[in-house]
Amino acid sequence: MSAQILSSHRTPWTQRLNAWFYRHNQGGRLTTLVLFLPPALTVFTLFVILPISESGLYSFFRWNGFTELSEGGRFVGLRNFAQMLQHDVFHVAVWNTLKIVLISLVIQLPLAMAVALAVASKSRINNLFRLIFFLPFILADVVAGLIWRFIYDGGTGLVAAVTNLFNLEAFYPLADADWAFNAILVVVIWKYFGYHMMIYIAGLQGISDDMIEAAKLDGASPWKIITKVKLPLIWPAIRLSIFFSVIGALQFFEMAMPLVQSGGPGGSAHTIVTYLYEFGIVRTRVGFGSAVAVVLFLACAVFAFTYQRYVMRQRD
Repeated sequence: MSAQILSSHRTPWTQRLNAWFYRHNQGGRLTTLVLFLPPALTVFTLFVILPISESGLYSFFRWNGFTELSEGGRFVGLRNFAQMLQHDVFHVAVWNTLKIVLISLVIQLPLAMAVALAVASKSRINNLFRLIFFLPFILADVVAGLIWRFIYDGGTGLVAAVTNLFNLEAFYPLADADWAFNAILVVVIWKYFGYHMMIYIAGLQGISDDMIEAAKLDGASPWKIITKVKLPLIWPAIRLSIFFSVIGALQFFEMAMPLVQSGGPGGSAHTIVTYLYEFGIVRTRVGFGSAVAVVLFLACAVFAFTYQRYVMRQRD
């Protein structure tokens, strides 16, 4: 026994490391980890961890971003956060973001599910409908925003054509504080419901035909087949769709910018991200914008981790 211990102490550490590596390298997993993890961690640190850390630092300063922080920045503690929480436009931005979440969960996803159930079966006509419904998602957000800005134009757009047809007064929904954000919500539903539809279709096409036939032989009605067989079986796809929908709502920005500038009339159409852009970037208040970014990051992180922990890990 003592001879074995003495022998192990005499073994060079490189040999012991090689032995440990071969013992734990199950199916080449450890090799893959050693080769690919360091570059991924480096990129993640440079482009995610570092910017988030800097944003957290800037949020405690009054700084315009044009000078060095040590020269032009003034430490203000939590004042940026206090100003943000007391700002009426920020309250509007938060409420509008919640509206996108609600509209997505209550209208967009059920609509996507209904269409998915209608066109899930494989046929040429269904393929055509899928392409038509998915087409808005292919468009870049900025392009979709420009298209709908023309549609909503009360002077030359589609809205103008309707008002002229019925001899109504010219109506500019994007210039009306009561209608501007509702108009944006319509575009949100139009743009993204096709994406969720395709997620549901992928789930529906994974259901075995034998299971549907068995339900029919048992006398199940079409409604019961949907509610008792199809929806429970594609519940993982529904959970994933809800996750993407909420995270997308929290990050909504690109499509809003062509539709309304500076948050629309009186800032009534701001979302959290457009509020950050307007009051942090456009007005060169980098410290204040960083405070908004920190709050938005925390909201996304808390939702993502909570959803992953309590919803995505549920057993089917």
